[in-house]
Amino acid sequence: MSYHHFSMSLHRHRARASIRKHRHRGKKRHTKGYVENRGKISISHTIQERPKDANNRTRIGDWEDDTVAGKTGKSCLVTLTDRYYRFLKIQKVAVKKSKLVIEAMVKMLEPLTKHTVTSDRGKEFTYHQKLCDQLKIEVYFPDPHAPWQRGTNENTNGLLREHFPKESDVTLVNDQIIQLWKNKLNNSPQKYLNWKTLYEVFYGESMHLI
Repeated sequence: MSYHHFSMSLHRHRARASIRKHRHRGKKRHTKGYVENRGKISISHTIQERPKDANNRTRIGDWEDDTVAGKTGKSCLVTLTDRYYRFLKIQKVAVKKSKLVIEAMVKMLEPLTKHTVTSDRGKEFTYHQKLCDQLKIEVYFPDPHAPWQRGTNENTNGLLREHFPKESDVTLVNDQIIQLWKNKLNNSPQKYLNWKTLYEVFYGESMHLI
């Protein structure tokens, strides 16, 4: 190789190295097998550990939860759905922060029959241990990227989206409107319940258990 060709090759190599350096500026390069943990929460139990009664929908009190958010940084809805009867609870929080979300869940679940909660893996459920400690129940988490493992709540939230499309501002939704949405879903007669409402069967069985 002539000196001229060697010099040109060296120049191209240095140029490519400079581009790579700028592209990864401030970023650490990871070794093979590295697992990214940023933005993830520590989970208490996997869904594979959940009791058979919860898996088989043989009792009331096994809940699934998530949040229904609109504009980023604004208010959101915290939703809880009973796996057995599909009964729905909703509460609005000022911002999608774990402290507020968990407090809302404790408030909603405290007077109800409760055995387990199957939670979304979002950062807003980081403080789920507080829920376990205060209500003496266990929280289980689905596999990553497996929303169908919380299908009851996912389907219910899909119905809520008919009233509350994405990018809406939940801050503008008052408690009366939320109550109307909840009533529409919980007080509609269901064929699979012999035309009783979710409200009737859920609270009827709850009172029987008490």
